[in-house]
Amino acid sequence: MRVLVIEDDSLLGDAIQAGLKQAGYAVDWMKDGLSADQALSTEAYAAAVLDLGLPRMSGLDVLRRLRSRNTPIPVLILTAMDTVEDRIKGLDAGADDYLVKPFDMGELAARLRALIRRASGNPTPSISISDVTLTPASHDVSYKGLAIELTAKEFTILHALMLNAGRVLSRTQLEEQLYAWGEEAESNAVEVHIHHLRRKLFPKLIETIRGVGYLIQADKK
Repeated sequence: MRVLVIEDDSLLGDAIQAGLKQAGYAVDWMKDGLSADQALSTEAYAAAVLDLGLPRMSGLDVLRRLRSRNTPIPVLILTAMDTVEDRIKGLDAGADDYLVKPFDMGELAARLRALIRRASGNPTPSISISDVTLTPASHDVSYKGLAIELTAKEFTILHALMLNAGRVLSRTQLEEQLYAWGEEAESNAVEVHIHHLRRKLFPKLIETIRGVGYLIQADKK
């Protein structure tokens, strides 16, 4: 999953970026509100971590502009301003969650996982489709109860497809979840990862929709 971190403190931003990368995210990092607004208007993210005290444009203004474009990505506000009034302003502007500095990286990662789950309409900690179960918190995948070992990028692609079960994702949409800015994508990386997933799980799990993208069918209820 690709997330955007918006934080002007270099030490904190670097720590958040490193921690979220270790948790399996592709991370873009913006240090001012104007750059963040431009990124949010042009790039696809699974979630954003937003500081309020930003140069060039305040975090609240970034959030208001994001919601004015009807962009539904979940936003977690990260700030040192911990009064009730500050929290109310952030939530009323369109934030989905609030974390006050100082904070624990494990809690930040867990809150992001919860926000991404809710945004996809899947509130449970694990996703299960066609006997495949994926647990984002532990990066575990099993098929018919047997553990399946995946690489980080294979896990990311499977996670994206299972979160969007019943919806076709294009190669570009999958690449956007795999790579942060500055990371070079190999020309056939998505196809290679899809091939490996089919081999490790089962061939019919991921369908190729020619000229469009890839699909995991949702289980029939």
